[in-house]
Amino acid sequence: MDQTVPKLLKRIAAEHSGLPGQYSRTETGDFRPVTFGEAYSAALDTAAALLSLSHVRGDRIGLIADNREEWYWSSMGIMAIGAADVPRGCDATAGEIAYILSFSGCRTAFLENDAQALKLLENKDRLSGLKTLVFFDMPKDETLQELARAGKEVLSMAAFMELGRQWSAAHPGQAEAALDAGTGGELATVIFTSGTTGEPKGVMLTHENFLCQLSDLSWRIPTNPGDKALSVLPVWHSFERLCEYVMLNGATSIVYSKPIGSVLLGDFAKMNPQLFPSVPRIWESVHDGIYRAMRKTGGVTWTLFSFFVGVAKLHARSVRAVNGRYPWFNLTSRATGIFLGIVPAILLWPLAALGNILVFRKIRAKLGDSFVVGVSGGGALPPNIDEFFWAVGVKVVEGYGLTETAPVVAVRPAPRPGFGTIGCALDCCEVKVVDDGGKELPPGVKGTVMVRGKNVMKGYYGKPELTAKVLSPDGWLDTGDLGLKTKRGEIILRGRKKDTIVLRGGENIEPAPIEMKINESRYVAQSVVLGQDQRYLGALVVVNRDELAAWARENELDPSDFDALLETEQVKRLYEVEIAELVSAKTGFKIFERINRVELLAKAFETGVELSAKQEIMRYKIPDLYPDRIKRLFR
Repeated sequence: MDQTVPKLLKRIAAEHSGLPGQYSRTETGDFRPVTFGEAYSAALDTAAALLSLSHVRGDRIGLIADNREEWYWSSMGIMAIGAADVPRGCDATAGEIAYILSFSGCRTAFLENDAQALKLLENKDRLSGLKTLVFFDMPKDETLQELARAGKEVLSMAAFMELGRQWSAAHPGQAEAALDAGTGGELATVIFTSGTTGEPKGVMLTHENFLCQLSDLSWRIPTNPGDKALSVLPVWHSFERLCEYVMLNGATSIVYSKPIGSVLLGDFAKMNPQLFPSVPRIWESVHDGIYRAMRKTGGVTWTLFSFFVGVAKLHARSVRAVNGRYPWFNLTSRATGIFLGIVPAILLWPLAALGNILVFRKIRAKLGDSFVVGVSGGGALPPNIDEFFWAVGVKVVEGYGLTETAPVVAVRPAPRPGFGTIGCALDCCEVKVVDDGGKELPPGVKGTVMVRGKNVMKGYYGKPELTAKVLSPDGWLDTGDLGLKTKRGEIILRGRKKDTIVLRGGENIEPAPIEMKINESRYVAQSVVLGQDQRYLGALVVVNRDELAAWARENELDPSDFDALLETEQVKRLYEVEIAELVSAKTGFKIFERINRVELLAKAFETGVELSAKQEIMRYKIPDLYPDRIKRLFR
């Protein structure tokens, strides 16, 4: 195993120097290749420039940008000198950027453009320690003048890399020596979790945390030199970042695309990739787009499509029952699956084959003629989406992990996936499911998922007390997730105990600040924000009876039948407007943190039911207590 990520790049560049490692879109819409050899040289130039600024091993260096070739070179250059990047995307707020750069002690930062510079200027008093800024796209002249007045040295990426080349000419071999001195235990990155609290947690990940996963993933998600993979997810997220290391390990090219339907499908047709890592929401969009197109066509085409999809799903279920590619917990259930599945698998095969020829082959052609496998992570893949792609012959494997595990814990192996599971744990880690007392549970019994292994983080940067809450002295990480294991050791998730919500698009959201904002309304007594594995956020809102009754009388509504009052359009509109005003861009919330739907509750939450003894919401109980209300939120 390569000891560090830059050493991995160095090896691949030596073995496949002329192969394209990256493809970036040009102004004409074409893609410009950058070879592995060129990427390695760019990383060394960046490393040398950082050394010229007297950066040393252990420094933290900011990296605020979206997916692009310069992001890759910068991150590699930072890690090459033994420093750690502190990344964030361009959607980060000014407050978030100021916090993570100041808290982690960055004195140099790479920034994408003028917009990020303006965010820094909003908080220049908090960033007095930040001295040097390197821009991928140079800011406007007036912004440059403000940065100069704030005491910041500004360089373009091109000028910075030239500085590195000049320094290397005067100090030959020193950048390479710094790279070669790297060890697996060194910090590679500090990834701050997103949130609106103003104090996100910085997850410290080492080179070994990432690299220990690659040998196992190389057969679960096979790639070959010269293959291509579309990149659409934010690279500062650990999921996309590891995907890029998987691509690098296989000498596979990264094609920078966009998670926009028309752009994405166009890039599939133009670049013909073999691999596509994405999130459930994008796979759902592809599924919905196919169905919309078929419905729009109508007539015989829609009828045949619906028929053959139904047949293909039944056939796929029967085949899975026969070959055991479904969750089973004992030998009896395995034998039953074979017995019940073998006859329909044989009888339905001719119709499934005909559907493949008439319908599904055309669907798969939309992904090009080289597509091998898609990877879904960052949230649970809805079962209906999973089953559809399985039935039509588009291989999509689902993975699971956390930022704290760099990030993969398990992923279905593409050569032999198990439907309804996320596969067995990677070789670099072990997983157990425990009860509330910490006792390991047998297959089929739900409990808390615990992880231990080489992929588990060092801890939270500057927060030892938070680290101790989730990481035991003997190395077990409490994921906060509920799950169970099959007889073969595959993992099945059953929700989350911890608060963080992950939408289908992979966005991580802390619900508490949103709830606190909602609760500022005089018409709200309590609220709980929901949305795990959904497209958007919804909220259960306990109304303030007195305030709402007063408002009703003022608006000539009868509050005597309170349940009926809550169902009136006027009251629903009142809460929609109130919450939209409170949770908005004006109050510092991102678009995916807004509340799309609300369900109003008349009964207050109670201790021992919805609330703990400390009056905190027991979130994992809410789905069982309000199943119908939640179904209405996300129908």
